[in-house]
Amino acid sequence: MIIETIFSTLDEAGRPNFAPMGVVWGDDFMTVRPFRDTNTCRNLLSTGYGVANISDDILAYVQCALYDAVLPNFPAKAVPGVVFNGTCSWREVMLFSHAGTGERAELSCRVLFEGKQKDFLGFRRAANAVIEAAILATRLAFHDYAVVADRLRHYREIVEKTGDENDRQAFQLVHDYVQQRGK
Repeated sequence: MIIETIFSTLDEAGRPNFAPMGVVWGDDFMTVRPFRDTNTCRNLLSTGYGVANISDDILAYVQCALYDAVLPNFPAKAVPGVVFNGTCSWREVMLFSHAGTGERAELSCRVLFEGKQKDFLGFRRAANAVIEAAILATRLAFHDYAVVADRLRHYREIVEKTGDENDRQAFQLVHDYVQQRGK
């Protein structure tokens, strides 16, 4: 099962990086499959540690996916790393093997610590639409702009119908990103 997280790592100089990342979730292990040319992949391979943050803050997903935001954070408990302040729960992990083919690495990690700040109640339809729109925006190079624009119109209808102000703000950031880079 793949769980959407905000995955945080530190580079060798100790600077944090946050990136939305679907991870293969297990009880004591997880597999992270980042593209090889990402900071997440480089940092996890070089330091051997990361944190999988489970959050209901849809705006944070968009900010780190499209705008490389360094989210507010606090130090991890068991690994050299940081935890996103807005996380519901998190898992601190240590890399124990790596493989993969082509553009993606397959990084197997052992869970060393689990923390929790609050319950995760789940996403509303609007938040799911924003996540899908953000994923689409990160892959603009692979899609025809007319198809992207059509899908964004569909996602906007869902956000306008079922979302709150935070969802609308997050969707607007996705829309602005696509407008600036898509044509």
